[in-house]
Amino acid sequence: MRGTQNVVLLLLWFLSVYAITSFCANVTYDSRALVIDGKRRVLISGAIHYPRSTPEMWPDLIQKSKDGGLDTIETYVFWNLHEPVQGQYNFEGRTDLVKFAKTVAAKGLYLILRIGPYVCAEWNYGGFPFWLHLIPGIKFRTDNEPFKAEMQRFTTKIVDMMKQENLFASQGGPIILAQINTCNGFYCDQFTPNSNTKPKFWTENWSGWYFTYGNAAPFRPAEDIAFAVARFYQRGGTLQNYYMYHGGTNFGRTTGGPFISTSYDYDAALDEYGIIRQPKWGHLKDVHKAIKLCEEALVATDPTITSPAPNIEVAVYKTEDVCAAFLANIGVTSEATVNFEGSTYHLPAWSVSILPGCKNVVLNTAQINSESWIASFTTESSKEAVGSLEDSITGWRWIDEPIGISKNNNFSKYRLVEQLTTTGDTTDYFWYSLSIDFEDDTSAQTVLHIQSLGHTLHAFINGKLARTETGNAKIDVDIPVKLVTGKNTIDLLSVTVGLQNYGAFFEETGAGITGPVTLKGLKNGSTIDLSSRKWTFQVGLKGEELSLPNGSYGQWKPHSTLPKNQPLTWYKANFVAPSGTNPVAIDFTGMWKGEAWVNGQSIGRYWLKEVRTHGGCTDSCDYRGAYNSPKCLKNCGKPSQALYHVPRSWLQPDNNTLVLFEESGGNPTWITFATKQIGSLCSSVSESHPPPVDKWKSGTVGPVLSLQCPYPNQVISSIKFASFGTPRGTCGNFEHGDCSSDGVLSIVQKVLSSFLFLTS
Repeated sequence: MRGTQNVVLLLLWFLSVYAITSFCANVTYDSRALVIDGKRRVLISGAIHYPRSTPEMWPDLIQKSKDGGLDTIETYVFWNLHEPVQGQYNFEGRTDLVKFAKTVAAKGLYLILRIGPYVCAEWNYGGFPFWLHLIPGIKFRTDNEPFKAEMQRFTTKIVDMMKQENLFASQGGPIILAQINTCNGFYCDQFTPNSNTKPKFWTENWSGWYFTYGNAAPFRPAEDIAFAVARFYQRGGTLQNYYMYHGGTNFGRTTGGPFISTSYDYDAALDEYGIIRQPKWGHLKDVHKAIKLCEEALVATDPTITSPAPNIEVAVYKTEDVCAAFLANIGVTSEATVNFEGSTYHLPAWSVSILPGCKNVVLNTAQINSESWIASFTTESSKEAVGSLEDSITGWRWIDEPIGISKNNNFSKYRLVEQLTTTGDTTDYFWYSLSIDFEDDTSAQTVLHIQSLGHTLHAFINGKLARTETGNAKIDVDIPVKLVTGKNTIDLLSVTVGLQNYGAFFEETGAGITGPVTLKGLKNGSTIDLSSRKWTFQVGLKGEELSLPNGSYGQWKPHSTLPKNQPLTWYKANFVAPSGTNPVAIDFTGMWKGEAWVNGQSIGRYWLKEVRTHGGCTDSCDYRGAYNSPKCLKNCGKPSQALYHVPRSWLQPDNNTLVLFEESGGNPTWITFATKQIGSLCSSVSESHPPPVDKWKSGTVGPVLSLQCPYPNQVISSIKFASFGTPRGTCGNFEHGDCSSDGVLSIVQKVLSSFLFLTS
């Protein structure tokens, strides 16, 4: 993802265009189409980043993408995952790129491989391994020889690997595209390629926005993203890719930012857990069907675009043999009517009607004819199965993380040192420790002044927590301190929360306490600059050195002495996994900030930072008008993220281990499991709806309302609300409006009873 509305991705090393077939394919392109073995195509793609899910999830995610009408899956390649140490590679588990590509191929879809090697993607350091920064003379993303040499080496490594596995389409594999000239943004209908011989590609259609700790959760209405997609193909688009179609989870220390959340849900068509998000998934599926009904006309010619009235645009693709039309109302307030080919068409504001054959509207982007599902997390069933973790088989145990220097590999300097170049980003944590003697010259007004580059600072004076502060690029804090006569220790723990992932020269953004650090307000009125005193430094935590995240270290203290609300504490418990197959999360309510591991696998950083209250939070949002990330928000006044995904494949039926490192203090006995499931289903339809796209060619007239359960082997057990009229509210919270027909609920319930009888 990029932080600007329109971005051109330059061809760095090669353009690879191939197709998935059982034999070598020839793929070319012109201004209107990709041509795959002579067949002209427009394509619909969606991003699924393989390390943001698990290999066990990949087949289901890709199948749901195919069922949603996608031709193609797109993914970045994450350099820092594959080469965490220079020359040492990792392509196993969630980093098994070959397996992911083969899974895409097995489902019959194409693959777009964006090797980067810079990816942005809200990913730590933009996907660059930190060791790259330490190469002498290197400058990122510019005409720099050390950078180009390393980039070429990694790119060649990936290309050669794909070739060895016969994954390029010229070899019969799924990979059809790599780096290309494209557009990124919420809308790309106005984008023009850098050559009139190239097709119009939209690599990142932002399906929502990412979450950041301390801020409300953005979401994007289905009607708006459908409008953007239709406009893109209306105005000559050849390929668009949803960023994201499944966002997934930032496991481990992969989040960038800083302060980007562990959840990378992105309000995508498939949610973080892989569950279909309705009505977005279904509505976009209908859009895709409508586009495909127009494909023959779209690839045959350029559109003729006219504007018969203000805010009205008509695009027609027409040859002697085929025709397709798009009627758009880009006004944000007023409905409109359009006369086209002898007929009159009604257009809601901010909508596009699609007419395959230039005659009948099969879809209007503002009119949703798809179910809405309410998915919720339930803790009751988990508690029945395993209790809270406090009641698990072995109960909670704990270990103190020592304050200050506790490892043998510490070092000292008469100055402050920058954190990242010292730690190499191998850990979030870096200690700064200083001892200083006073002869009764302190006072009640003594203040410790600290300047840091962020992201979190825990200051301890004589072994006690004095202050915790957070800041993105700078922390500038005054801490009142009580010093004693004689020896005093100042221990400062600097913590990173994901490294900068975009912007010019972002690799030059540092972290840690670079100073000055001073003591002000001493009894004699003087100020002491501590920056050039003798500091001792420690990379990482003692618990990391002891491999506490694996849970195997034996000297855990018993539950009977379990501390609560104590900073710098490791906690451990064993548990039984929630029963069933529904997705699992851990609710960290009661904790504050740290990292968690399940059976040795990091589920990511947790941080229950309270969301700053906004006035604009709402469960629904007016889709009309240009979307941006602050437009539609929810979750105000709540912790920014309380639930954290635990993949089912990481769990055993019993004897699982949960390990936490809590930085500031929390109560682990409040932690519970939650399982995600679909509660209510809703669907609505109006007389103005066009017929469903799958009914258009079969001759079915009028809209059809349908409801079906999201999971196999499930049936609808009851109907709670039905209305023939003008109901108000949203799914799960409907009420009758001013106009309503009596008896509708009983009629629908009778139909349901008959259906259950017939199918039982």
